[in-house]
Amino acid sequence: MTSNNAAVPGPTPSAERIDAIDILRGIALLGVMAINLVMEFRVSIFEQFLGPKTHASPVDRVIETILTQAVELKAFALFSLLFGAGLAIQFDRLATSERRAALLVRRLAVLLVFGVIHLCLIWNGDILTEYALAGFIVLPLLFGPRWLLALAALVFLALYLAMQAFPPAGLFPSRAAIWQDVMDANRIYATGGFVDVLAFRLREIPLIASLHAFIFLRTIGLFLVGALAWRSGIVQNTSGLLVIALPAIGLGATLLYRGIEPLGTILLAMGYGAAILGIARFERGKRLLGWAAPLGRMAFTNYVAQSLIFGWIFYGYGLGLFGRLGITPALAIGIAVYTGQVLFSAWWLRHFRYGPLEWLWRTLMYGVRQPMVLSRGAAMRTQLSSRTSEAQIRDP
Repeated sequence: MTSNNAAVPGPTPSAERIDAIDILRGIALLGVMAINLVMEFRVSIFEQFLGPKTHASPVDRVIETILTQAVELKAFALFSLLFGAGLAIQFDRLATSERRAALLVRRLAVLLVFGVIHLCLIWNGDILTEYALAGFIVLPLLFGPRWLLALAALVFLALYLAMQAFPPAGLFPSRAAIWQDVMDANRIYATGGFVDVLAFRLREIPLIASLHAFIFLRTIGLFLVGALAWRSGIVQNTSGLLVIALPAIGLGATLLYRGIEPLGTILLAMGYGAAILGIARFERGKRLLGWAAPLGRMAFTNYVAQSLIFGWIFYGYGLGLFGRLGITPALAIGIAVYTGQVLFSAWWLRHFRYGPLEWLWRTLMYGVRQPMVLSRGAAMRTQLSSRTSEAQIRDP
């Protein structure tokens, strides 16, 4: 008699993971962290809509320009591409399971629960909730052929671009509402206790939801582009990635320079992703960027940990630095936190199979407690594989 557990598919073993994708995810997390820190933890997210700060230092203005032009929406677009590719990878790897649809629906449902908890109790700049909702829309399309993914991606991205060109009246909050929210944020986030901050965070959700509404169609479209990139084999094609990278970066930068921001942002994100994936597939590139792979494997844990750490640094129930730091010192704090996460992730994955939240997510998805501690034999194989790779790099 066959055990029920034997029929339950398990998560992807570490040895079968695609290192280049983990590397890209870890690097993308740096961009997401920098933007979240500078524009949403340090000050109110709505300050950017009130015009430039005249009292900012020259260094702060230079760093802000670099972040807004080269990183801001591109890092989030890159994360969307990665999420779509990851969803397609899991979909394809569960092809032999009769429970494929149910497992992936459960995976997205668990992510939605995590997202709502993160949104309400930790930080209302959460992206997990939006990703779960977009995933529910994309999942049925993964049962179709590649041409359907391509057509759906074009439709959703075209609708997004049309929405940016002709924004619906009344969707974006009024300037008066933004002013009031910024003033309240400067007072409550900087000095309020946990309960005060929690109440204001919940009060801000409708305003922040309007910002998500402006990019939700783009998120769905980029999920589909990421899934199509995996299905078409582009992600696995090193030469193809490098051929795509330079034109996408060049055209994206040109469009941004000409003020065509929505399309330029998408192309630049695709170019960044293709370039990093292509470089990471070379042995020397992997050696150069490999530090980001453990961080990428634990991106969920590290993303939530950043929210907890930065919330304590900037909100009144912690150090209360909200509105008091310029961009440069705030970014320096972020880089220090990110560096600590790089080191911690590498150490953790030498002993455990998954990050803490990744383990919980998989356990809830499959309905079976996943093994967490890395066995001595597996650890030795991991070290041997690492040494072999290093030897190949030294003596190709």
